[in-house]
Amino acid sequence: MPLSDLSDKLLLRISGELDSNADINAFARSNWRLYSNLNAYLYRHNARQLGSSGLLWAAEYGLTVVVQRFLDEGANVEAKDARHRTPLCLAAENGHEAVVKLLLAQLGVDPDCQDYYDRTPLSWATENGHEAVVKLLLGQHGVDPDSQDFHNRTPLSRAAENGHKAVVKLLLAQDAVNPDFCSEDGQTPLSWAADNGHEAVVKLLLAQDGVDPDSRDENDWTPLLHAFWSGHEAVLKLLLAQDGVNPDSRDEDNRTPLSWAAENGHETIVKLLLAQDAVNPDFCNEDGRTPLSWAADNGHEAVVKLLLAQDGVNPDSRDKY
Repeated sequence: MPLSDLSDKLLLRISGELDSNADINAFARSNWRLYSNLNAYLYRHNARQLGSSGLLWAAEYGLTVVVQRFLDEGANVEAKDARHRTPLCLAAENGHEAVVKLLLAQLGVDPDCQDYYDRTPLSWATENGHEAVVKLLLGQHGVDPDSQDFHNRTPLSRAAENGHKAVVKLLLAQDAVNPDFCSEDGQTPLSWAADNGHEAVVKLLLAQDGVDPDSRDENDWTPLLHAFWSGHEAVLKLLLAQDGVNPDSRDEDNRTPLSWAAENGHETIVKLLLAQDAVNPDFCNEDGRTPLSWAADNGHEAVVKLLLAQDGVNPDSRDKY
C-alpha cells in the first residue's frame, strides 16, 4: 500500500517510531501531504526529545518565525548548548534584535544567564557592538551591567577593546558600571582601548571620574605602553596630555616607552617622547641597554640621529655584554 493511502493517525504513529530528526524529516519530505502533517510534529519532537536544539539553532541565526514556532511547540527557552549558551545568549551575540525581543518576553527567561565562561548575553552583545540589543538588555530587570566573566572581564572592557563607541557610552551611563575595573591581568577598559588604537573610546574613558590614565597591569604596562606597542600615535598624544601619566614609566623588564620605541624604529613616537621633559633619553635598563643602543642594534638610522642630538646621551655607553 502506498504511503499516500495511509491515514494521518497511522503516519503520525510511524513518525513516533523514528529516532532522529533526520529520519523524521526525510520521511516528511517523501510527499507534500506528509510534510504538511508532520511539520508541526518535527518541531514538537525536537522540543520534547532533542533538548530544544532547534530553538538554539534558530536563535543563533536570527530566524524569528522559526523561533516563535519552536516556542509555540513548547521548546525550552532556557535550553543550553555545549558551552551552556541559551537561545537568548546566541541571539544577543549575533545581534538579532527581533529574536532577543521575542525571547525576553517569554516567561522564565533569564536575561542575565551565564555560559560556561561566565559570560552573559550583555557581555556577548557589547563585544560585538550590537547597540540595539545592548539597549534591550540594559532595560531588563536583573541584568548586571558590570558583570565579570571567567577572565574578570566586564561588558565595558569588551566594548572598549573592540572600539564600540556607542556601546561604551551606553555602559558608562549606568551607575553600576566601574569605568576603571581591572581584569585578571590588570588591564582596564582604558588600556584595552589604547592597545587597539580606539581614539574615540580613549577620549570617553579619560573623561570619566575615577579612571587612572597611568594604571599598571600585571606586566607593569601602562595604557601609554600599550598604545606605543601598537603604534597608535593619536592615542599616545591623548595620554601624554593627561595629568598623572608618566612618559618615562618602566615595565617589569625595566624598559621605558622610549626604549621600546627606539628598538622598533618608531621615529614619530620617539619624537613625541623626546619632547617630554620627564623622559630620560639615556636611561639604562638592568642590562645596561639605552634607547640609543636598541636603535643602533636594529639599524634604525633616523632614530639614532634623533637620540644623538639629545643632551645627555652617551654615544659610547656600554651594556653588560
